[in-house]
Amino acid sequence: MRVNQKTLSKSVSFSGKGLHTGLKVQMSIHPAPEEYGIKFQRVDLEESPIIPALADWVSDTSRGTTIEHNGVKISTIEHVMAALYGMEVDNALIQIDAPETPILDGSARLYVQEIAKAGVQEQDAPKLFFELKEKIYYQDPKSGAEITLLPDPEFSVDLMIDFNSQVLGHQYARFHSGVDFASELAPCRTFVFLHELMPLFKNNLIKGGDMDNAIVIVEKPVPQEELDKLSSLFNKPSVTRCSEGYLNHLELRFPNECARHKLIDLVGDFALAGYPIKAKVIANKPGHSINTTVAKIIRKAAKQYFSKPPLPVVDFTAEPVLDVQAIQQLLPHRSPFLMVDRVVELSDNRVVGIKTLGANEWFFSGHFPGEPVMPGVLIVEAMAQTGGLLVMNGLEEPDRWSTYFVKIDNVKFKRKVVPGDVLMMVMEIVSPLRRNLVGMRGMAFVGEQLVCEGEYMAQVIKNK
Repeated sequence: MRVNQKTLSKSVSFSGKGLHTGLKVQMSIHPAPEEYGIKFQRVDLEESPIIPALADWVSDTSRGTTIEHNGVKISTIEHVMAALYGMEVDNALIQIDAPETPILDGSARLYVQEIAKAGVQEQDAPKLFFELKEKIYYQDPKSGAEITLLPDPEFSVDLMIDFNSQVLGHQYARFHSGVDFASELAPCRTFVFLHELMPLFKNNLIKGGDMDNAIVIVEKPVPQEELDKLSSLFNKPSVTRCSEGYLNHLELRFPNECARHKLIDLVGDFALAGYPIKAKVIANKPGHSINTTVAKIIRKAAKQYFSKPPLPVVDFTAEPVLDVQAIQQLLPHRSPFLMVDRVVELSDNRVVGIKTLGANEWFFSGHFPGEPVMPGVLIVEAMAQTGGLLVMNGLEEPDRWSTYFVKIDNVKFKRKVVPGDVLMMVMEIVSPLRRNLVGMRGMAFVGEQLVCEGEYMAQVIKNK
């Protein structure tokens, strides 16, 4: 069933502090047209530059995800990206007057709530899902983090975290179509270990951090004197360590809130792939670095997938447009050198031919013994013969003419063709017949896989 793209029904606005810069931020999310994607616009800068929210532009992943294009940065974008993805918003313009999004309460909840209030409306263009066909696996050599993607008809995530922490232990979180993103994931806040706080301050980070937008984990009892320094730093009257190992400023929203927040981060980072994906994701100890690296891998695979030539829709149970007898009336080739069994589509500018490769084809016995492979030159020949049918079908008295290929350019082979394969050749005219010359572009498929492509120039010559 077709699923259409979506955008917001109306604009929404947010204000708050940037987590690391501490700057006061005004940010608004606006509806955008079909095929627009998600883009950020720095309205505080001259000419209000726009940065597409894509993995191509990730420049930093320390303590958050930053994108940068032409010297313009937007930091800590993962929560708003996750909110848009979770609410199924495909197209939006995010205008912001600072280099960092507002941290709000440290989760995606307030973003989701405002988007839900504004409403999401369906658009006319179809949503392009990247449906994974092959396993993707990546391991970060430094951290040991691992992410595996497996082909699956829906998007789901199984996520595990392990910080070697007595407080957190091993935590696990899941996301699939039965999980409500707004209520079960969006409220989960970012977290930090107490021993990380002072180094972060010293490195001029978390200027906008406070005890209302982060869970602080305390592994061991801490002298009250150190906690008093924190209370002064965060402008809190008193801070103590609870028996569970968290500071007493808040209550957990879920027992595994930290793992759920890591899942939010992963969803937000994966949104930078630019396409919603259909895959089962297994993430072990993920973080922004590995998330965005895998998002780049997904994006590259998706761009290749969507740039593939459209595969012809063929009904193999239907009568062929041309059977082998009709083919022999147009081509002079005969067994064993006739490389087209039937034609299933034929128009003025395009033909689709089929060659079924049995185990007893004459060339398999010698190419190669024990490892039968159709010679690449014969794949090219099969495509050429299919193109010859297209040309000859457009001629009066085709039996008085023959086609001779005078040039073949940019031929690329993508995979082996072996016994049992059904080779489908698609030939299209790119320069019509003129002065006895015709130009064509050819592609050969086995199943959904492109196995060969090339450009052909043929000369039509009258038989003696």
